[in-house]
Amino acid sequence: MSKRIVIDPVTRIEGHAKISIFMDDAGNVADAEFHVVEFRGFEKFCEGRPYTEMPGITQRICGICPISHTLASAKAGDALMSVNIPPAADKLRRLLNLGQFIQSHALSFFHLSAPDFLLGWDTPPAQRNVFGIINSNADLARAGIRLRQFGQEIIEVLAGKKVHPAWAVPGGVRSSLTPEGRAKIKAWLPEAYATTKVALDLFKKTLQSHKAEVQIFGNFPSLFMGLTTPDGTWEHHGSKLRFTDSSGSIIADQVDVANYKEYIGESVQNASYLKSPYYLSLGFPDGIYRVGPLARLNIAEQMGVPQADEELKKFKKLGRGAVTSSFLYHYARLIEILAAIEYTERYMDDPELSSSYLRADAGINSLTGVGASEAPRGTLFHDYTVDREGLLQKVNLIVATGQNNLAMNQTVAQIARHYIRGNNVSEAMLNRVEHGIRCYDPCLSCSTHAVGQMPLHVQLVAPDGQVINEVMRG
Repeated sequence: MSKRIVIDPVTRIEGHAKISIFMDDAGNVADAEFHVVEFRGFEKFCEGRPYTEMPGITQRICGICPISHTLASAKAGDALMSVNIPPAADKLRRLLNLGQFIQSHALSFFHLSAPDFLLGWDTPPAQRNVFGIINSNADLARAGIRLRQFGQEIIEVLAGKKVHPAWAVPGGVRSSLTPEGRAKIKAWLPEAYATTKVALDLFKKTLQSHKAEVQIFGNFPSLFMGLTTPDGTWEHHGSKLRFTDSSGSIIADQVDVANYKEYIGESVQNASYLKSPYYLSLGFPDGIYRVGPLARLNIAEQMGVPQADEELKKFKKLGRGAVTSSFLYHYARLIEILAAIEYTERYMDDPELSSSYLRADAGINSLTGVGASEAPRGTLFHDYTVDREGLLQKVNLIVATGQNNLAMNQTVAQIARHYIRGNNVSEAMLNRVEHGIRCYDPCLSCSTHAVGQMPLHVQLVAPDGQVINEVMRG
């Protein structure tokens, strides 16, 4: 009799989700699905609002990703106004985004994912968390907390608040970098560099002891997509889109973000509120592509700063063509933290960040506007349609977690096929399956624009609905 294992909800991610694992008659995994069970409604209730309010409204989607949404929304507003924002405003937005990268990636690595590979897959759930890291290595845990705090400090220095700042606006930003703020950021840099080096050394050792996970956790061919400069330099808040395949070959380059619909389709499945974008010319589901740190490093030819460039060379040696293992998202995040610190240091010597010319002013010059920025988890699109008064008629948000949806499903299935046999549902097995999702650091409130919290419930369910095995956590 075929069965279905349900992991509901998935833990140590942001938001509500569950995993269904479908078994065949022989007790082997036939398929797996990642379901997001939060209702998607944010886009609809934004209709009728002035576009100028959107940087403030959309950042309320999530407390982890507010900077990502406010920046993408402001860029969409720039497009509606058909303006080029002042150079100082562009640099300041970029510095804010670097702070977001540092704080979000530090949270993902130290708090959400490291407990698995540092404490061990078989460690009881009550200990396998950030508090377990504190008990086993207090200095590492403290350093991780401080690194995240550094990213948040950059955000607060620029925008006045760590979360939901009213700073980025269509046409530019509201304020510049003060001398006091510049000094505060510079004072943090040595510590941030030191912590990032510790984390990089630690993860490289982890790779030596986790070779099986590198091969099993989401290791498959796919496309990769992100923003990059014309010469292939790593980008996080501008330029155009590049798609590459698993051999590392470029299949589309310098795609204007306003034309994303010519390359990206969106599919909807009944089992999840999370949409599944795909590369349009390959169709659904063959057009699977990945975004985020792994994708950005795969499409980039250089990081543009010396220390991160050296790490990128080492990273690229881990793949034949592209680096295809999703377990290496963790390594890519650390390299991006290093790059973000280097770029931040470079900005500290730029006097233009203290300029008073920060905003371009205009009315509605285009009825459609698309803004795209790299969120820590991947490329984020805000697509707005307005009337002549600037009131929103239609809103479409395409977030990183959605673009990784097909890849997350394939990752779950790959891990489950390796570890699950028959009715045996061990805690360590469940955690490995969940970690396949944590590699992508999904933000489900962003993907469906809702909020939530979770325990864990696993069921093996026969086709007739009979529960034949059950495991509960929390």
